[in-house]
Amino acid sequence: MCYNPPSSKYVRTNEGNPAVKLSCKQEELQRALSHVSRAVSRKSTLPVLANVLLKTDDSSLKLAATNLEIAISATIPAETDQPGETTVRADLLTEFVASLPNDSVKFELDTAGQSLALECARSKAHIKGLNTDDFPELPAIEDGQVTATIDPRVLREMVGQVAFAAATDDSRPVLAGVLCEFQGGKLTLAAADGFRLSVRSADLTEQTGEDMSIVVPARSLQELARIIADQEDAVQLWVTPNQSQLLARSGSIEFLTRLIDGHFPDFRQIIPQEWETRAVIGREDFLAAARRAKLFAQSNNDIVKIQVQPGEDELDPGIARVSAQAAETGDNEDAVEASIEGNESQIAFNGRYLTDILGVIRTGDVALEMTSANAAGVIRPVGDTEFTHVIMPMVIGSS
Repeated sequence: MCYNPPSSKYVRTNEGNPAVKLSCKQEELQRALSHVSRAVSRKSTLPVLANVLLKTDDSSLKLAATNLEIAISATIPAETDQPGETTVRADLLTEFVASLPNDSVKFELDTAGQSLALECARSKAHIKGLNTDDFPELPAIEDGQVTATIDPRVLREMVGQVAFAAATDDSRPVLAGVLCEFQGGKLTLAAADGFRLSVRSADLTEQTGEDMSIVVPARSLQELARIIADQEDAVQLWVTPNQSQLLARSGSIEFLTRLIDGHFPDFRQIIPQEWETRAVIGREDFLAAARRAKLFAQSNNDIVKIQVQPGEDELDPGIARVSAQAAETGDNEDAVEASIEGNESQIAFNGRYLTDILGVIRTGDVALEMTSANAAGVIRPVGDTEFTHVIMPMVIGSS
């Protein structure tokens, strides 16, 4: 992640009077620390990255942390007598504040000696800090820079339905990311690991920037989804002009992540456009059957077999048989009612991949579309045209 040199805006503002006094509510401070501490570096050789930045201005306290991959900041109301800043150990401050009663927390910051004195009810503490000279300066979204705006609940659901399909290793860095495509007032997320593809689209609340595509690390998007879980304010997104960073802001929280440089595969070419057999199955029954089959499939390369059989007439529902077998453990089979178009067919998937996708779909029914046992299968939520998931099949053999 690229940063500008650390700012010295506040470092020398109070040389004549180094003690900065402020107070804030314990509940708000604890919530802010819980957010920003998720970006604290655990393994960096730079000691200041294990710290949280505390910076005051006339009426607020800003907290920030970064591990050079992501950065998170949060601003809370505070009463303060002058600007000042320091950094202190994030884990120590977070755990100490969490243990305090719900009362006013009073700080006294010695900017000359880089130490922090805290007091809340009858509890007191003194924490040694580090100068902010080595703490990276974090860019912020300015007025007029917003690329797009989206509802936080929509974005969180989108990330949950896509990011899990990204690769978990860095052998092909672009596949460890999620494609974010801003186009015509719509945001499309896509992730693929070579064995599965997940694609979800949704309307933006507003798009003020030009159409573009970026690749965001999947872990970063998942972290963003976590910190906006309790936010009601719209999420504002800004892609820096050189397309090296993505910034997101919701309420008093700001999130920054580096972007992955690389060309994401044309995911639209991966999605099958036709099917020979289509089975509509109740999601909960399908998921329960897949979970049971996965228990047996663990001893046989996680192979879960799905065999669909149409009914004899319109009054006779079809059947989807979900099964697994392994020589070492045994076998199982669930027969689940299904509405089937086309011919009898069968396919096998990795059991974990199957339960992953069924676990993030929110509609009552899902559609499984197949062309053959050796071609990719497609799973879609019935009644939702914005979500598509593709899974490559596994070879069905004897156990």
